[in-house]
Formats: sequence, structure tokens, C-alpha cells
Amino acid sequence: MNAELARLEAIIDTSGVARQVERLLPVGVRPRQLSVRTLLTGMLLVAVHGRPAHLRRVHRALLQLTSSDQHRLAIITQWRTGPHLLTYRQVERTFALVAAKLAQSTPDGTPSEQLSTVLDRLLEASVQVLGEPASSSYAVDWTDHETWSRPPHKPRQQPDNPTPTTDDTEPPTPDSDRPDSDRPDSDRPDSDRPDSDRPDSDGDGDDDRRCADPEASWGHRRGHKPGQKDEAFYGYYLQAATIVRDEHGPPVPELARRMLLTSCDHDPPPALVPVRQRMTESAITISDLLADSGYAYRVPEHWALPVRALGTELIVDLHPNDRGPNTTHQGAITANGRLYCPATPRPLLEISPLARAASSEQTTAHDHQCAQLARYKLSAITRPDPDGYHRAICPAAQGKLRCPQRPASLTLPYDRPTILNAPEHPPACCTQQTITVPPSVNAKTAQKHDYPSPQHRRSYNRRSGAERTFSTIKDPATNDISRGWCRIMGLTAIAMFTATVLIARNLRIHDTHAARHAENTQRAADGLAPKQRKRRRQTTNDLITAANSPP
Repeated sequence: MNAELARLEAIIDTSGVARQVERLLPVGVRPRQLSVRTLLTGMLLVAVHGRPAHLRRVHRALLQLTSSDQHRLAIITQWRTGPHLLTYRQVERTFALVAAKLAQSTPDGTPSEQLSTVLDRLLEASVQVLGEPASSSYAVDWTDHETWSRPPHKPRQQPDNPTPTTDDTEPPTPDSDRPDSDRPDSDRPDSDRPDSDRPDSDGDGDDDRRCADPEASWGHRRGHKPGQKDEAFYGYYLQAATIVRDEHGPPVPELARRMLLTSCDHDPPPALVPVRQRMTESAITISDLLADSGYAYRVPEHWALPVRALGTELIVDLHPNDRGPNTTHQGAITANGRLYCPATPRPLLEISPLARAASSEQTTAHDHQCAQLARYKLSAITRPDPDGYHRAICPAAQGKLRCPQRPASLTLPYDRPTILNAPEHPPACCTQQTITVPPSVNAKTAQKHDYPSPQHRRSYNRRSGAERTFSTIKDPATNDISRGWCRIMGLTAIAMFTATVLIARNLRIHDTHAARHAENTQRAADGLAPKQRKRRRQTTNDLITAANSPP
């Protein structure tokens, strides 16, 4: 048995899903030759070798094993007539039984509880076998997963008031006197009607219910054509939780630890909350959770509040509609997930995130503005209690501002901002030293760092690990889950093959990270700096400089 096969079998045995699923399958008079463990081994071999998710490929991968492995995995067994080699029909039959037992009794576009358990255990086993990274930070994102099935056709729209014809004005003939071929289609049996006139048809002979993947639905994804912002696709949304390094921690292999596949009818952020809850129940600590504005823009009761209730700090990019000042709480201005003094200058509250191609001078100026804005912030002095309430202190009482409402603050040095236009009628945030902040304040936008401060920018840059997860499973050089990769329809079947691809991806990422770490360790022993990848992006100045450089 080679090392690759041994590692794949270790992942299956560590997960324990083979025994769990085997108990769900029916038991016949003659025992099945293909076990669930061997089936999962073949599926993982196909994913590791970068092959499409076809059952024919699974059968071929099992037949290409050595003779000793084939006898050990019962690919070759002894029948009364002699040795029997596993057939494709047996692979197809066993996979259909597994998919049927793990599917929802009533399909609704979400994975069943049993399927979710199997997927969680498989991915968790890959992390445990490879070695759990020393990090408690995760990045989440979703992507499109197009099904192989053709979408259902739209039904033909009938006119509301059809114009009567000459045939409609003739006196009706009794049905008993008509042959079947002359009866109205509404009185003829469905089997005798033309396909285009059946009530469940779309008019061109294609049945609306004949869609091979009824659990899939229409969704939107980013378009890649010139001038195209987005496009529609028929399939599922795939979400993944990827391990990323901690804020002040060393680099770690970015392994995918959880996945979720749902129909596009279900909003991805709320659907991911149960996955986060199961991770807590499995004693997995998540200190930081990084997500883009697609998650942050959701209703807080569906995403932000449940995640915070599980003890996780959010680090998100705010949607443009959520940036800047919004409302007030006891006189304090709510902006970008924080409370600020009512005398805060408006330009500071409207600071936008730093542009990606900003120069060093622009970065320094932006960071200086963020530092000035932080002086007006009402800082939290207590952690949220079990009900989500906490206390925040006035910036002048904390010594960050000089304010006439706080005479003691006027003795501070002049390097602190001075409030010149204090409110004529001071609100509660000015008359009290601290105020109580309920969880409903900034429920949608509150996060770990001030937005868009340099601390937030450096921490949020780790979210690119989620993008790399999907780029590595949509790479034609290795695994590409684009349309046609899996021609088996149904959420359960697609989710099982997708989990094997993520496991194969974890193996590659771990091996690459280990090789890079060994190389950098050797370079450090030789007195050399760590090897850095060359910058591939060329700016306009780079092109001009290269063109005008002397020969």
C-alpha cells in the first residue's frame, strides 16, 4: 500500500463515517461486495488525481490499484464460480443507495442532518490527519456551483381572452358520438394527448418537471464577459470555512474545515449559522471570523447577532450603504459600527476605505485621519454581558479629548483635539461619564476593529484565504468544479464529491506549506532571507519606466 492510499484511508477511518453510513444501508441475502469505505476511497482517489467526478472514474481508479490492495479492499472477492472483479454496476448501485439514505426525505434545497454530519466528519478528519493548524481564525465565503442539469423551461403564457374562432361558434357534438381522436384534449387521457398540450408541459414537448436536478435553482454570480457585471446560473451555492493565520500568529496551511452546499433559493449567510453552531458543539474555538460585505449586509438577526452570541469576533468589509454616520444613541453618533462624540467632524465620520492602489503618502494620510477619528470614539469599558449589553465611556472623560463639558479634560495637553462647538443642550452621552449600549445599537456593523482603520485593514487582508480556497478547486490544472465536472444530479451526490475535492485540496495545500516551511528553514540556516514570490502585477509607472529605460 502506497503512502497516498494510506493517507486517504486514514482520513476515512478517522472520520468514522463509513461505519455510520454502512449501518443505514439495507442488508440483503447476499452481502454487498463494495463497502462504503471502499467507495469513499475510490472517490478520494479520483479527486486526488484531478479527475472529473464520474462514477466510471471511481470504478477505474479502484481497478488500477495493486492486486494486494484489491483483495484487501474486496475489489476482488471469491465467489462460488471463482474470483469476481468489481463491476461498474456495483459501484453505481452502492453510490445510489448511499445518496438515497443521506438525502432529505422531502428535498428542500438544504442538506439533511445525516449528510451534514458526514461532510463535517470527513473534512474534520482531513484536518486532524494532516495536523490541526495553530490558529483560531477562519475566513468564509461562497461561490457558484453549477449543476450539469439543464434548467426547467418556463411555461407558455396563455392569453387571458383568446379570440374565438369559427370552430368555437359551431354547436358542440356529444362526446359519446365523437371518436377519441376528435375529443377535446381536456377529456382525453394524458397518455393520448400530444406532449405540447399536456397540463404539465411547457408547450414545446418538454415537461417542466423533467428537470434532472429539481433541487437546484437559479442564482447569480459575477460575469466574466466584457461589460457584464453578473450573470444567472442554475445550480447551488457552495460555502467554505477556511483556516487562516491569527492576527499576530505565524503562517499556517489554509485548510478548508467545513463546507455547505445549498440551493440558490436559500440565502448563504443564514444557512451558515448552523454550521458555526456545530463547530462550537465540537469544541472548535473560533476567535475571528472574516467575511466580505455580502455577509455583513444581511439582517443582523440572521447573521451578525447569532455569530457574536457564539463568542466570535467579526472582521468584515461594510457595504457602502452601511458606511458613515447612520443614527444616534443617547446623543452619540453611530458610524461604521462604533459610537462617536456628537461633536465629531463630519469629514472624519465619512472616511472611506483605503484604495487598493494607494501610494505610501495616501496611506500615511489615511492612517492619520483614522487616528484622529479614534480620539472621538466612545470606547467600551466592559465586555458584553449574557444579554449583549455593555458600557461605553465618553472620550473626554477617558482623556482623549478636551471638552468644556468635562472641565478636567481642559487641563490635558493641546495635542488632543479640542471641542469648540459643544452642544447647547448636552445629551446623555455628554452629561454622563458612561452610557449603556444595548445589542441593538450597531447590531449589523459592530466588529473587532475600528472601520476603516489600519488595524482593520491588516486583519481583513487575511480573508483572501477564502478566495484562494475556491480558486484552487476551480483550477483546470488540478480540480475544476465548473459545469460538467460532476454529471450526477442531486444535492447529496454533488456535495459528497465536492467534499472529496476539498479534502484533496487540503492535502495539496498542506504538502506545499510543509515544503515551503522546510525550504525557508534551510535558507535561514544558510543566512538567507525567506524566499518571496515575485510581484506579477505591473503598474502604469512600471510600464513607463521599462519603456524609457536605457538599453
